[in-house]
Amino acid sequence: MSVEGYRHRRTGTPCQDAWDSAQWRTGEGEDPVVVLAVADGAGSRPRSQEGAQLAVRLATEHFGREAAELRVPAGDAVHGLLHSAFQSVCREFLVAVEQTGARAQDFATTLTVVVITPDWLGHLSVGDGLVIVRAGTDADGAGLFHLLPQAEAASEYSNETVFLTSRDVGRWVRTDCVDDPGIDAVVLSTDGLTQAALTRFQTPNASFLAAVLGPMESPAKDPDDDEAELAELLRSDRLSAVNADDKTLLRAVRV
Repeated sequence: MSVEGYRHRRTGTPCQDAWDSAQWRTGEGEDPVVVLAVADGAGSRPRSQEGAQLAVRLATEHFGREAAELRVPAGDAVHGLLHSAFQSVCREFLVAVEQTGARAQDFATTLTVVVITPDWLGHLSVGDGLVIVRAGTDADGAGLFHLLPQAEAASEYSNETVFLTSRDVGRWVRTDCVDDPGIDAVVLSTDGLTQAALTRFQTPNASFLAAVLGPMESPAKDPDDDEAELAELLRSDRLSAVNADDKTLLRAVRV
């Protein structure tokens, strides 16, 4: 779900975040490849909402197709697959933008992608998105959450976010391959939920994450009610008080 932040609600500006998900199969009986993507359009750019929407659509298409068709094993080959898919996304993104006659920078957006196959989880990020996985349990049986590494900032002296349209964007791409069959939940978010999803020590906020994942694992929960409650949470005064940006949360659980 993507919701407009307090600043945009106050000015009547549409949400500039976007998300998409897809399942890919190449043959009957095969477990699907699942692709999850979130994007955060640059608030200062006039067409960043379009840029975010285009980025996640292209990501689910290219990452899903390559992962489903190639079926590479965990390890170095995954990093190569992720970089290859990302290059395809960038090429098609720029072609689509050029056809509008506008500047590429007007569509500036971050991009965070997770690819889930039966054998591994792949992660690629440009910008300041978050990916948290749940794997294993503590002594009390509660799920353990783990923050995947984030992409580096453009410079140690600057906190400016890197975008798909940034110069030399390939230098700032972060990829990871996680080989852990114990992963049973994944959460992606844009930076509007940083303060909610992480503690002040920059570790996963287990209570928040358990709260947003729990309804998906309850067979008695009505999906429409869950969606309405999630929207209410993301727009709540409590979350808006610590971050007024647009907010996107994408959840996946294994059942």
